[in-house]
Amino acid sequence: MSESHLVSTQPSHETPHDLQRTIVAGIAGNVMEWYDFAVYGYFAAIIGQHFFPSEDPTASVIASFGAFAAGFLMRPFGGFVFGHIGDKYGRKRALTLSVILMAVPTFLIGVLPGHAQIGVTASVLLVLLRMLQGLSVGGEYTTSITFLVEHGDQKKRGFMGSWSIFGAVAGILLGSAVGAALAASISAEALADWGWRLPFLFGLAIGFTGLYIRRHMAEDPASEEAQAKISPVILAFRDEWRAMLQIAGFNVVNAVGFYMIFIYAVTWLHQTAHISTSRALDINTASMVVLLVLLPLIGRLSDKVGRRPLLLTAVIGLLLLSYPLMWLMHHDQTILILSGQLGFAVLIGLIFGAYPAAMVEMVPKRVRVSTMSIGYNLCLGLVGGTTPMVATYLIARTHVDLAPAFYLMAAAVLSLLVVLKMKETAHDPLR
Repeated sequence: MSESHLVSTQPSHETPHDLQRTIVAGIAGNVMEWYDFAVYGYFAAIIGQHFFPSEDPTASVIASFGAFAAGFLMRPFGGFVFGHIGDKYGRKRALTLSVILMAVPTFLIGVLPGHAQIGVTASVLLVLLRMLQGLSVGGEYTTSITFLVEHGDQKKRGFMGSWSIFGAVAGILLGSAVGAALAASISAEALADWGWRLPFLFGLAIGFTGLYIRRHMAEDPASEEAQAKISPVILAFRDEWRAMLQIAGFNVVNAVGFYMIFIYAVTWLHQTAHISTSRALDINTASMVVLLVLLPLIGRLSDKVGRRPLLLTAVIGLLLLSYPLMWLMHHDQTILILSGQLGFAVLIGLIFGAYPAAMVEMVPKRVRVSTMSIGYNLCLGLVGGTTPMVATYLIARTHVDLAPAFYLMAAAVLSLLVVLKMKETAHDPLR
C-alpha cells in the first residue's frame, strides 16, 4: 500500500498526560514567535520614530510596517528551508532550529541602537533582524501544525490542529498583555524612549523555555521516501502544486483579517478613533482572550460538522459584515469598539479552528511540511505581512478611515472562490 493511503493513528496506550506533552511541545515555539511579531506590531509607531524618523508621522509608520512586512516576505524562504528539514530529517529538528532562530534576533532588536545613534545602519540592521525572524516563522508554524495533527487522535484532528493556532494567539495575547501593562505602568514618554525595548528583551526567556521543551519531545523516524535523494520541496512543487495553490488561496482572508483586526487595529484605533494606545491594547487583549477560548471549541466542532461549513460561514460573514463591524470599532466608546472586534473574533475564530487540520488533510505525509509551508507562507508573506502597510496607505490615499474594510472584503471574495471548490476531508483517513 502506498504512503498516500496509510492512516496515521494515535497509539491506544497514549495517556492524557502524553497528549498534554504533545500539545505543549507543539505550541511552545508558536508562543515565542508570535509574541515577538505582536510586540513589533503594537509598538510600530514608536519603532518607526526610532529607526525611520520622518517629518511626516504617517511616512514613519508606513516605513515601520515596511520592516514588519520584510519579515513576512522571508516566510516563503523559511517554508523552503524548514519544509525540507521537516520532511527529510524530522519534525523535531525543524521545530528546535526555528525557535532558536527567533529568540536571538528578538533579543538583538531590544538592544539595537536607533537612528539617532548609528544613522541609517540602524534601519538596515532592524530590517535584517526582521528577515531572520520571518525565516523562522516560515518553518515554525506549519511544522507545528503537522506535528500536532499527525500525533493526535485521528478522530480529533481539528481539535489537535487548533492548538497550533492557540499557541500563536497565546503568544500574540502575551505580547498585547505585556504592551498594555507597560503602557499602564510607565509614562508615555518613558514608553517611547526606552520602555518599548523591554518586551523584546523578555522574549529571550520565552524562547529558551520553548527550546528546553522542544529538546525533550519525541522524534519521528523519517520515511524511506523522505530519505530519497530528491528534495521534498521539489517533490511538493512537482506533485502537490494544486494543493499548494489551494492552501494559499483560502488563507488570503485569514492573512488579511487577522493582521488587520488584531495587529494593525491598535495603531488604527489610536490614529483614527483617537483613543490612547493603552486603551486600544486593553480592548485588543480582551478580544483575543475570547478568540483564544473559542479555538479548541471550534476545532472540535470542525471534527463533527466538517471543515468546509465553518470556513464558508466565516468567509461569507467577513464579506458581509467587515464594514459594519469596523464601523462599530471606529468610535470612542469602549463597548462599541469591543463589540466590533468581538464580532471579528468569532468569524476569524471559525477559520482558525478549521483550517489547520484542513491543510494537513490535503497533502500526503512525505511532502506535507514542504507543501503546507510554501503555500501558506507565500500567502502570509505577500498578503498578511503587507496588510498593515496597505491599510495605512489606503487611509492616507483615500482619506477614508474605514477603507481597510474594503480590502478585507476583497480578500474574502478571493478565499470564497477557493473554499467553494474545496472537498470535505474531516472524516476521511489521513493521507
